Amino acid sequence: MPTVGEIMSSDVLAVEPATSIVEAARRMHERLVGAVVVLDGDERLVGIVTERDVLRAVATGGVEQPVSEAMTSSPETVETDESAGQAAALMIHGGFRHLPVVEGGAVVGMISIRDLVRLTVDDEAPRGV
Repeated sequence: MPTVGEIMSSDVLAVEPATSIVEAARRMHERLVGAVVVLDGDERLVGIVTERDVLRAVATGGVEQPVSEAMTSSPETVETDESAGQAAALMIHGGFRHLPVVEGGAVVGMISIRDLVRLTVDDEAPRGV
């Protein structure tokens, strides 16, 4: 099984804790990503904001609040040299679809459940094709 580093996206979208939810959502939409990492001034990972968090903010009228109010603080992470299976187990048991990838404490990528599914269906064709 490949490592996380082999299948992760290294183009990670990051925002600061004071960024508004609506601004984070705009950037996510522009980049076509489902999650954004929240880094403090020292580039230290302090949280993650996902599409679910944005939806919750919309439903409760909190889109102008800072991401620090809606983020998952101190999110689970995975290292680049861990197996894709380990990442999948963390996501399944934790109930989330995105994991920040770290190396030496620094965020170097993001892995999603979609990345992991591609491993199993990469050589499959959709029905009717």
